[in-house]
Amino acid sequence: LFFFNLFFVTKKQYVNRFWKEIRVGDFVRLRCNEIIPADILLLSSSDPDGLCHIETANLDGETNLKRRQVVRGFSELVSEFNPLTFTSVIECEKPNDDLTRFRGCIIHDNGKKAGLYKENLLLRGCTIRNTEAVVGIVIYAGHETKALLNNSGPRYKRSQLERQMNCDVLWCVLLLICMSLFSAVGHGLWVQRYQEKKSLFDVPESDGTSLSPVTAAVYSFLTMIIVLQVLIPISLYVSIEIVKVCQVYFINQDTELYDEETDSQLQCRALNITEDLGQIQYIFSDKTGTLTENKMVFRRCTVSGIEYSHDANAQRLARYQEADSEEEEVVPRGGSLPQRGSTGSHQGIRVLHRSQSTRSHRRNWVRLTTCPLCSSQEKDITPDPKLLEKVSECDRCLAFARHQEHPLAHLSPELSDIFDFFIALTICNTVVVTSPDQPRQKAILTLGVTPLSSLLEREPHSSLSYWSLGSSLLSTLANDGALLGLEERLGPPAPGLTSNGYSSGADGWAQHKVAKEPEPEQELRYEAESPDEAALVYAARAYSCTLVDRLHDQVSVELPHLGRLTFELLHTLGFDSIRKRMSVVIRHPLTDEINVYTKGADSVVMDLLESAPHLDDARGRHQMKIRSKTQNYLNLYAVEGLRTLCIAKRVLSKEEYACWLQSHLEAESSLDNREELLFQSAIRLETNLHLLGATGIEDRLQDGVPETIAKLRQAGLQIWVLTGDKQETAINIAYACKLLDHDEEVITLNAESQEACAALLDQCLHYVQSRSPHSAPEKTASSVSVSFSPVCPPLVTTTPSPSPSLVIDGRSLAYALEKNLEDKFLFLAKQCRSVLCCRSTPLQKSMVVKLVRSKLKAMTLAIGDGANDVSMIQVADVGVGISGQEGMQAVMASDFAVPRFRYLERLLIVHGHWCYSRLANMVLYFFYKNTMFVGLLFWFQFYCGFSASAMIDQWYLIFFNLLFSSLPQLVTGVLDKDVPADVLLTKPQLYKSGQNREEYGPRTFWLNMADAAFQSLVCFFIPYLAYYDSDTDMFTWGTPITTIALFTFLLHLGIETKTWVRVAGALQKGLGHVTFTSKQTPCDPAGL
Repeated sequence: LFFFNLFFVTKKQYVNRFWKEIRVGDFVRLRCNEIIPADILLLSSSDPDGLCHIETANLDGETNLKRRQVVRGFSELVSEFNPLTFTSVIECEKPNDDLTRFRGCIIHDNGKKAGLYKENLLLRGCTIRNTEAVVGIVIYAGHETKALLNNSGPRYKRSQLERQMNCDVLWCVLLLICMSLFSAVGHGLWVQRYQEKKSLFDVPESDGTSLSPVTAAVYSFLTMIIVLQVLIPISLYVSIEIVKVCQVYFINQDTELYDEETDSQLQCRALNITEDLGQIQYIFSDKTGTLTENKMVFRRCTVSGIEYSHDANAQRLARYQEADSEEEEVVPRGGSLPQRGSTGSHQGIRVLHRSQSTRSHRRNWVRLTTCPLCSSQEKDITPDPKLLEKVSECDRCLAFARHQEHPLAHLSPELSDIFDFFIALTICNTVVVTSPDQPRQKAILTLGVTPLSSLLEREPHSSLSYWSLGSSLLSTLANDGALLGLEERLGPPAPGLTSNGYSSGADGWAQHKVAKEPEPEQELRYEAESPDEAALVYAARAYSCTLVDRLHDQVSVELPHLGRLTFELLHTLGFDSIRKRMSVVIRHPLTDEINVYTKGADSVVMDLLESAPHLDDARGRHQMKIRSKTQNYLNLYAVEGLRTLCIAKRVLSKEEYACWLQSHLEAESSLDNREELLFQSAIRLETNLHLLGATGIEDRLQDGVPETIAKLRQAGLQIWVLTGDKQETAINIAYACKLLDHDEEVITLNAESQEACAALLDQCLHYVQSRSPHSAPEKTASSVSVSFSPVCPPLVTTTPSPSPSLVIDGRSLAYALEKNLEDKFLFLAKQCRSVLCCRSTPLQKSMVVKLVRSKLKAMTLAIGDGANDVSMIQVADVGVGISGQEGMQAVMASDFAVPRFRYLERLLIVHGHWCYSRLANMVLYFFYKNTMFVGLLFWFQFYCGFSASAMIDQWYLIFFNLLFSSLPQLVTGVLDKDVPADVLLTKPQLYKSGQNREEYGPRTFWLNMADAAFQSLVCFFIPYLAYYDSDTDMFTWGTPITTIALFTFLLHLGIETKTWVRVAGALQKGLGHVTFTSKQTPCDPAGL
């Protein structure tokens, strides 16, 4: 039951109330494991540091914990928060659906303003974790909460078959009008010719005179519309919806689409586009998390220009892969034993025996899990012997100099870089350290609320108002712990640290070592926002540099000889897609210096390094040498398909930090353009960096990806990969997943300007159209690079060479998507076998999909697993989401959700083909039977003066669509299989029938209509000739016509049915029997 406690001023206590009674301004008290009922501003927390941990799985599927901070000005409260003493004024932006942004300010009694950001807001639907109790004020309630504003309801997409069907229905309407007009003209002429003869169907006027031919023709037109309205297949729309629901049910029940490893199965989130799965022509796929596992494994690193290959770690991973392949030989596909955790981001390590069943393991996950969603592949990293020896040497040096004032000064430059490198890996992140015994299970939903109206009666000065804010460029760059005074930043270290920088409560080196060394595998859980962060923290832990605690203003690291070091965390400049890096500003406990550790993409970090001093300076030459070597190793890592990150450091003087801090605090307190000011503040800090090293992290390919891509290509599907990774990494993954072949030519398109891109596109088009096997790589201007490089030199042959593949970077793609170049780019891409777009943004992904869909009129499918794929998933005709490590945003925006990329093969080639074939034949059959039945009535008009009379009993007209011809096509539309599943998987070329619309198109529609008209002629004139020149009445003659027509319908459906099932056969036999026994000649209504 969803209820809360209402705070009364008179009673001064919380009273139970329902969720629906929450109003803006009410005070809410929540406890651990309770779900947040509204968007609440955090004013108090039981945590001594004013922190609150929340789980956002209900919003984005991410099970890792997020930190929220008490509003500045309330975190300093010592006593329990009392709602009666709240007199501040809150100003915030109007309700919106942006989950990553919240801006406002709170004005205290003393007139001071404090900024409000997303770190202060608890969103509805999230769950309180690891925090005993919190109190907050409701900012948005009900349908104004961000969660409900993001719930726009199911998206409606109209399938291509439905669009074609609607067009054909319009043709039927036009045909109905033409037949009615023809009958009206015929009836008018008949009345004019035989006006002196009183016909039986003639209805005279009130004065006894007959109708004029024109009036009779008008009445005949309207009557024919009613009689022939069966031609419009209204029941088809209802029948199609029923069939689609049944098809979705059987797709969901397919055990071949169930993934035992993640305990998840395919989800059909859209019920009206199942047939589009059988007509896809272009597939647009993300790389990370879609083609790969998005489970990052630390592989290699380089520190101070020296590369450490970690060969033993690579051999360990190879053994895991061999074990996986052995299990796949024993366990059938779709039933593999669990090797990794379920979906979500890296939070820890799951300990299990490889022979355990997934379900039994999942039932005991609370007991067994020490770091959920990470396998031992990611956690148990084997150190490199050379690097481990240098780390040990660094430890010995620090142990020797432990009693001196600056121990780090006794390290050589290389050892100093190694020490800083591992410290950066450990603290330059947002990893939350928790214990597995902390409560994570859900509890009863109870909460407490104080209504603002009660407080306003007591305190008239309190108010809550909205104010409009512009769009944000940066969600957040700073931790609220940084919102301290300038004096605090430049003052002495935090009270928890002694003068020599070690943990408080210890006099010397030996006392800093923990009495009992913790066991991170069993006692610590790492809640990481991204798999990369978890992999780096585990790598540092493998070298005995362990992250043991993190608070909003300090980070504790356990070292083998130094014990526990506590770094004062001054600022956290979070990662964003524009800067492509994150930084932390800390006060070093050993040197009392202010250091900046930066971690980010090599493409941006390498440009931020300190400029080399004069060439005669030995340090400058050494730095340039390290930079050059590191860049070479980065290129090597990219070629191997590893994800690369650069680690850098900067030491700030007190004057530099004071100058920067002053402007940074002003940016944090700004209410206008705050994101832009914080962005510029981060840019000013992250300059003149000292390069420490770089890391290479492996993102393994998902099982079955190369085979799936090969099958999809055989089915005639064009596959484009749109990724944000660097070009070298993306190319290597493309070769690994068989998107690119080693014996094919690859066109690499890189341009620095729009003019250069235009010239390059022209050159590439000319090359593709006139290339020969002996074409050599071509070069253009300095601002443009293009290469046509077969990996293996082609042999001399007269057969046409296969189509090349295209690789384009993000900058060139931005130019190519301009209006004046998009046609050239599209024509070039259409000639290529594969297209790989690197460094592409989410907007560029959606633009590429939209371009192909609108210009080529092709059926498109987009598949991805992260929030950056949502835009292209929504733009495509069919959107497929993967419930992976990056949350559930892609799944929530998709039409279909699959556990792994490999299930796309069966979804398209088998179920897509079946759904399209069934619905196409069903639509044609509806048009056929309705047209044939209407034809019987139309041919009779030639023998009744076009008077709109019917020779068929009215009950037969009513039951024609309702009973006689409704159920059989529903059964065949749900269960018919033109080709078995194993044949479709063996011969994926059969999928091309749907791409070419061979079963249902304009040509097949008109052939079907002509066939129906011909069969109606046969069914009408055989009884007519049999009863010719007899005294049989009209209904006695019409009943055999109806019987023959119905048996013809059933025979036609039986011929079209590819797979006979007992249900379909029983229905057709039963309907035939009922029809035959019910065709008794009725009494002549005229008594003749």
